[in-house]
Amino acid sequence: MGFLLNLLYLAAVLVASPYLLYAAIRYGKYREGWRQKLLGSVPLRSGKNKCIWMHAVSVGEVNLLAPLIARWDAQYPDWECVISTTTLAGYALARKRYAPRTVFYCPLDFTWSTRRAIRRIRPDLLVLAELELWPNLVSTAKNFGAKIAIINGRLGDKSLRGYQRIGFLTRRTLEQIDLIAAQNEEYAQRFRQLGAIPSTVAVTGSIKFDGALSDRTNPVTRRLAALAGIQDTDQVFLAGSTQEPEESIAVEVYSKLVAEHPSLRLILVPRHSERFDEVARMLDKSGLPWQRRSTIEGEGLNPAARILLVDAIGELAAWWGTASVAFVGGSLGKRGGQNMIEPAAYGAAVSFGPNTWNFRDVVAMLLAREAAVVTKDGTAMESFVRRCLEDANYTQTLGENARSLVLEQLGAADRTVELLCKLVTTDSVARRAA
Repeated sequence: MGFLLNLLYLAAVLVASPYLLYAAIRYGKYREGWRQKLLGSVPLRSGKNKCIWMHAVSVGEVNLLAPLIARWDAQYPDWECVISTTTLAGYALARKRYAPRTVFYCPLDFTWSTRRAIRRIRPDLLVLAELELWPNLVSTAKNFGAKIAIINGRLGDKSLRGYQRIGFLTRRTLEQIDLIAAQNEEYAQRFRQLGAIPSTVAVTGSIKFDGALSDRTNPVTRRLAALAGIQDTDQVFLAGSTQEPEESIAVEVYSKLVAEHPSLRLILVPRHSERFDEVARMLDKSGLPWQRRSTIEGEGLNPAARILLVDAIGELAAWWGTASVAFVGGSLGKRGGQNMIEPAAYGAAVSFGPNTWNFRDVVAMLLAREAAVVTKDGTAMESFVRRCLEDANYTQTLGENARSLVLEQLGAADRTVELLCKLVTTDSVARRAA
């Protein structure tokens, strides 16, 4: 099976090579970590302590690990924690956020790369964030003797259909997983349906609730607000995790409202770093005064610029704390939405587009509690922002409902770590008995 998968992966790489080359030249993507990805040349772990290997694909999953790592360190201070990721942005954020822990690119799912990586890391526990079913990585870790867990597991409609098409391989991989901590019962049932052993599947809730900050006075948010010159009297409209054309829509809304509401500020935080320059060119064409976040410290704050482009990775969670009105991007196109828990936790008046299937359970909870609003297009976005600016009670009620909901959902990280602890404790007892 490994040999066949190698052939399929190689074919996929060849087919995708023109795009990979274009993205590397045009956006700087996929340039780094090829020895780690293709050959498994990850850092050699020389220590003899037990090791937990946590894998997070990109920025969202990397942020997700924070409450888990804190709790794991408290339970097992002698364990070594290493972190792998797939994307350049995820790698940069993990190195910044989790230093001095070892961070590396996860090997591609070839037999030779996964075997070498496992031999060099020697994990006792492999933790995969959300949904990373790589057959060779899983089987290699299992053969090495590591326990394997999926945490914050989710299976959307598209992923479910995809895994059903390769049902035999999916079942074979899932049967090797020791723990699947799913976000809700619907996802848990889907894992069972695909072949997971029922006794390994548990419902823990979403760790993203635990990772969300709720205190607007936290040091990072205060520092960023001061950096941007945000005053208590300002009304900040923040469009975050945006994709094209959501930034231009938000700018149009701002331009229509700022004359009536001079206290209005607009903060744009695109989802992907390769689009920073594209958004900057759009802002130049708008004729409105604006500034890049990266230029403030070097050039100083431009007080006339009421629009800020945050061209930095890993800061959005703190920037949400400056917003009174929030639009969560990736929701007007085909992306399927981004994390709306973070602005909700701060008590912002939250909105997003109609395409949010990646977070449909969270969206359902927010809408049921009248804690968010769906804005289907630019006209609806303008109406929503206008009402928030003109009706303080409406804005406050939306925000309070959202924040209360998030606080009620806390505890998934504790439940997940408890299950992981049982996993390694059971393993230790079994080894002593053997």
